[in-house]
Amino acid sequence: MGAREDIALFMKRAYDRGLTTATGGNISVREGSVMLITPSGKDKGSLSADDIAEVDMPTGENLTPDRKLSIETGMHRAVYLARPDVMAIVHCHPLYSCLFAASEERVNTALVAEDFLLLDEVVKVPYALMGTEELAMAVAAYAPEHDALLLENHGAIAFGRTLLSAFDRLECLEQAAHLTYLSHEVAARGINKQERDRIVQMR
Repeated sequence: MGAREDIALFMKRAYDRGLTTATGGNISVREGSVMLITPSGKDKGSLSADDIAEVDMPTGENLTPDRKLSIETGMHRAVYLARPDVMAIVHCHPLYSCLFAASEERVNTALVAEDFLLLDEVVKVPYALMGTEELAMAVAAYAPEHDALLLENHGAIAFGRTLLSAFDRLECLEQAAHLTYLSHEVAARGINKQERDRIVQMR
């Protein structure tokens, strides 16, 4: 299976798992000097490999003018330029992540060891209007130090060396946000500093 098929598959997985809305969210993969990205305005639950758009990384030019680029193409490209190690990006609007993106409270990633291993602490990128260069530059500024971010009053984004690792981080972020919300009703111990330090050594 090629990268285009993988993007369509993971976008469908995101929609089927309720991580985004029918036309919301976007996924990209870097292949050399080309970025492959989901298009704008298409049903994210029924994309095919033929729907995936291509962008020239150095210039940002749309290499597939018959496909409308995602509104967040600039954000994806800015992250790739800031993080040469990143090969895939997943941006969605998961319910609980969005709740914390719109609140003053932080997501507690230390309730479950796997979440802390993959995410460490998750910070929030200050609000900027969706699809703007301002948002792209803000996310790119935070990207070098983080593999997953909340976007204030917007959603969540995760990066990885593979599409699977980026998607896994996005799911773990949503799980951590959900658990943080539920922990207000159920007393949760969380991982202490000694345990977190051991996980950092594993990382």
